Amino acid sequence: MKEILDDIDRWRGQGKQVAVARVVGVEGSGPRLPGAAMAVSDAGEVAGSVSGGCVEGAVVTEALDVIAGRRPRMATFGFSDDEAFSVGLTCGGTVHVFIEPLDW
Repeated sequence: MKEILDDIDRWRGQGKQVAVARVVGVEGSGPRLPGAAMAVSDAGEVAGSVSGGCVEGAVVTEALDVIAGRRPRMATFGFSDDEAFSVGLTCGGTVHVFIEPLDW
């Protein structure tokens, strides 16, 4: 989380809306451990990582939806999930990511 704070602070100073995604659970093998975090600005800028790249695009899409609707959500990506497989989550596990808007 610490590595994304500078970006969040900069985006906040620019008046941008931001969502933060955090890995909250992993079943089986996963690319990142719980606590891994990624921030997304309403301009689509990204800081940090929740999967080392394999589901980042899908998480960005979810984060932009969270920003637009101002409602947090849980997203789950797993080996049997067609979307996760198509973006590269082939590690065989399931990753649970909680995405919430930041409220200044």
